[in-house]
Amino acid sequence: MKKQDSPLNGIWLFMIIASTVVAAARGTMPELTEAVFESAANAVTLAIGLIGALALWLGIIRVVEAAGLMAVVARLIRPVMLRLFPDVPPEHPAMSAMIMNMAANALGLGNAATPIGLKAMTELNKLNTAPGTATNAMCLFLAINTSSVTILPISAMTVRAAAGAAQPGSIILPSILATICSTTVAIAAAKLLARPDTQPAPVDVETLEPDQPLEESPPEPPTVELDPPGLWGKIIFGGLTVLFLGAIAYRLTVQGTPALAATDLMAGISNWLLPIVICTLLLLGYWRGVKVYEAVTEGAKEGFDIAVRIIPFLVAIFVAIGMVRASGLLDGLTQVLAPITELVGMPAEALPMAFIRPLSGGGAFGVMSEIVNNDPDGFLSYLVSTMQGSTETTFYVMAVYFGSIGILRTRHTLPAALAADLTGIIASLVICRLTF
Repeated sequence: MKKQDSPLNGIWLFMIIASTVVAAARGTMPELTEAVFESAANAVTLAIGLIGALALWLGIIRVVEAAGLMAVVARLIRPVMLRLFPDVPPEHPAMSAMIMNMAANALGLGNAATPIGLKAMTELNKLNTAPGTATNAMCLFLAINTSSVTILPISAMTVRAAAGAAQPGSIILPSILATICSTTVAIAAAKLLARPDTQPAPVDVETLEPDQPLEESPPEPPTVELDPPGLWGKIIFGGLTVLFLGAIAYRLTVQGTPALAATDLMAGISNWLLPIVICTLLLLGYWRGVKVYEAVTEGAKEGFDIAVRIIPFLVAIFVAIGMVRASGLLDGLTQVLAPITELVGMPAEALPMAFIRPLSGGGAFGVMSEIVNNDPDGFLSYLVSTMQGSTETTFYVMAVYFGSIGILRTRHTLPAALAADLTGIIASLVICRLTF
């Protein structure tokens, strides 16, 4: 039976050829040529830049794994995850890694979410009986990821606060509602498009006959020796924890302010949240007896390998996106569709955001920032900020996550993810119209 090609094949080729045709018609061939080389270089630069973040977070994940905290988290929401991912054993490391990835995305910790998501994909690939082809669990996980489960759209709120918006946090509720809609559609689409017989169920070791061999089962992770801290360790790090809590109380009361300015508040959330998460995870590992330095350095070794593996996929996607933008194809689509979208209440100025958000995170952020800075309290600013907080960069996420484990046949991931993107954009428009 012939294996089904990835939808990305046709879409990627269309982006390349259509961009070239448009550039020839508009006379933008020099810009197109420059974009090809610049985008390829940017892809490699991004991959190299990811090494540090990957190394750090994969090391922290190793601490969390060694402390047994991932298994605890997995057990807490086991009923929900078992319904969503019936092919993944409940105690498998993939389950807890997926949970941590979703939690990081929900809190707006993009730098942490990506390495944890790559860890989840690596673990899911250990259950994959058809290397190079995405499993149902992988497709669903990616669809959920691209639907952008968000509670705190920190980046969008920070831009609004810096631009002087009267209520920077007003987009929180619309973003939550829109992302609920997009995530619901992502799950429904992934489930409806999945074919149960495509991937055999994972092998259950307990049901095997004594003489029945395992087929390339992954090696068990090494047992970590736990060594709980002594009295002085408890005094020192317990004291530092108390001092930190005292510093928070001091900042909130003595120095400034129950009435923090909106800009300071958004900046505070953005700047404080990540260090607090890092310190909390490391301290929990330390109290459990994990040798945190050794665990972090051991886990960090995976970061370089993953960054190198995703370079070819990033180059391909970035070149296609760069050509679409440089050729004028994106502007042309905006002009053609503007009269139609305005009939349903979508401002023409928001169309570039809707088009570019699934393609380029940096491009979408730039479009949002420009609109917000021009009119921070206007409806257009409110709408694009909500779009930013409730949608994700689909093609980038697919390239990085699948590229890290060599998945070429993505099956129904892209249709489910694009359905979620479209839902997020429509839901943002409807909700913003109702709440602005």
